[in-house]
Amino acid sequence: MSATARRRGAALVAASAALALPLATAAPALAAPPAPHASHTPGASQSPGGTQSPGASQSPGGRPSPGGKPGGTPDDAKGRPPKQPPAKMSEVGGELLGRPGVQVRPEAGAPELPKDLSGDAWLVADAESGEVLAAKNAHWRLAPASTLKMLFADTVLPKFPRTQQHKVVPSDLEGMGEGSSQVGLKEDSTYSVHDLWLGVFLRSGNDAVHVLSAMNGGVGQTVKDMQAHAEQLQANDTHVVTPDGYDADGQVSSAYDLTLFARSGLQKADFREYCATATAQFPGEERKGKKRETFGIQNTNRLLTGQGVPFYKGIAGVKNGSTTNAGNTFTGVAQHGDRKLLVTVMNPETKEPNEVYKEAAHLLDWGFEATGHVKPVGVLVPPLEGAGKDAGKSGGKGGDKAQASVTGSSSGSGGGGLWTAMGISGASVVALAAAAYVVHRRWPLPDLAKRRGRS
Repeated sequence: MSATARRRGAALVAASAALALPLATAAPALAAPPAPHASHTPGASQSPGGTQSPGASQSPGGRPSPGGKPGGTPDDAKGRPPKQPPAKMSEVGGELLGRPGVQVRPEAGAPELPKDLSGDAWLVADAESGEVLAAKNAHWRLAPASTLKMLFADTVLPKFPRTQQHKVVPSDLEGMGEGSSQVGLKEDSTYSVHDLWLGVFLRSGNDAVHVLSAMNGGVGQTVKDMQAHAEQLQANDTHVVTPDGYDADGQVSSAYDLTLFARSGLQKADFREYCATATAQFPGEERKGKKRETFGIQNTNRLLTGQGVPFYKGIAGVKNGSTTNAGNTFTGVAQHGDRKLLVTVMNPETKEPNEVYKEAAHLLDWGFEATGHVKPVGVLVPPLEGAGKDAGKSGGKGGDKAQASVTGSSSGSGGGGLWTAMGISGASVVALAAAAYVVHRRWPLPDLAKRRGRS
């Protein structure tokens, strides 16, 4: 039996002693399993199986239209987005990541990439070193769906203590898109910030996002905060229009940026806890003279719950999404032994149920086998904060090519190694910043067994 088969077959067995985190078992059945679609475009009703009803607005080939946003995927002469990625994209993280198509640099003993990967874009990277092991269209700007909630959480989560209480008022819930996924918040009921974040992460609740946004000064302010944070993370493919990932004209991100959001969020203990929680009890409506009841909620990340697909050994988050424009999107993190990998898959062409999870699992399997047998095709760059004044100048807007070159002579410069394009002084500044980030990001992934069923 191959190593891949052994890993995939171990979904519900006891934890291996080699793993740093115990395995979770399949989540108990709940009365109301999570809806597979986080949100969708107004008027674009979708059945539980994901089949679009007549009137669902989507461009040919399933590609989202960024609405002519400067820097987004350009529309063609007929007003439709192209069916292929641009010939040249951002080179943040390395020159190869700016090229269309699959990028991989196998060495002796490297396994073949999984066959029949149908995602428009995907990326698999080492979560700690930041090395991108392989990618396809890493910087293609596509609709992100609810995976954008990772950026929302990374931006807003540090602002409020988890014990803070908030009474929901009608204005908190205004502006939610038609058909939005909700955790079930009720007006005139009080929830803790901890409750609200469980609603965001487990049920992908747009109602919880809007309440937290209201606490943060409103949706407009939250969008500005998210955009600023994306720029600080060097996620330059991302244009934020809604805080919840609901389809909106001009809202785009990329497999590369979504992976940056996950990696940044995972630095935070609360973020790690919430995204790894499989099930929880959520407070119901407050009614005068009656005891407040709770109801069960379950994470919409199916690799974490084992609902519809095998539970993935070592999985610890992060976020899934599905909208009319985006199709299905997913970013996940998993650990085998001391190795932690991040994977992002956007809009599989294959429309089989749960395809985004299957392709993500195949890529994780490949990544764990390929470690040590492939040369990186790029790197997940550190945030600009702490990167030094010089690095900020050369690595900001208009400085994509100066970010990093991890592709050796393939960059055309004749040099080799990390940060070559920065030059000697620039390389020193950025390398020091990257080293500091290495120390900071040695986060433990959660003990999933302890998280299961915890409110």
